[in-house]
Amino acid sequence: MAEPLCEAILSKIHDQIDRTDHLIAILSPEQLNWAPEISGAWCTAMILGHLLECLAGICAVLLAVQPDKLAHFHRLRKTQINRPHAALEARDGLALYQKHIDEGFAVLEDADLARRVPTVFVKSGELVLTLLLANLEHLINHKHQLFMYLKFMGVGVASPDLYRFRTEL
Repeated sequence: MAEPLCEAILSKIHDQIDRTDHLIAILSPEQLNWAPEISGAWCTAMILGHLLECLAGICAVLLAVQPDKLAHFHRLRKTQINRPHAALEARDGLALYQKHIDEGFAVLEDADLARRVPTVFVKSGELVLTLLLANLEHLINHKHQLFMYLKFMGVGVASPDLYRFRTEL
C-alpha cells in the first residue's frame, strides 16, 4: 500500500542527505579544522559529526513509533557521533543513517504521522510529523552552516550545491 505522505517526507530527507553528502565531498582534509572567527564556533569536522546527530534524531523518532519492528535501531545509540569527523567517515555515517531511515519509513504509515509519542522535552508527547519535521529542519540548518563555511573558505559553492531542484518528468 502506498503511503504518499510518508513517501513525500522521505523524499525530502533523501534530498537533504544527498546535498549534505555532496557538500562533504567538496571538503579537503585541511578544511576540516577551519572555524569562523566567532567565539564558540565549531570547526568543520565537528559540524560533520553534528549532521550525523541530526539524522540520529530522525531514527529516534522512527524507533519511538515502531519500537518492536525497529528495536535494532538501539545499537545506533552506542556510536558516539556528535564529535569531529573526517569527511569519508561522515559520508559513511550518512549512508548508514539513510539505510536505517529507509528501513524505518518502510514500516511507517501515513496514519502514524498523527500519533503522539513522548519526548525528553514533552512527556505528554508530540505528533510524529512535528518531530520528523523538526529533525529535518535541524539537518537543513546545519547543512546550510556547512555550505556557509565552504563559502567563507572561498569554495565556489552555489544554490545547486545546497538544493535539489525538481523538474518535470
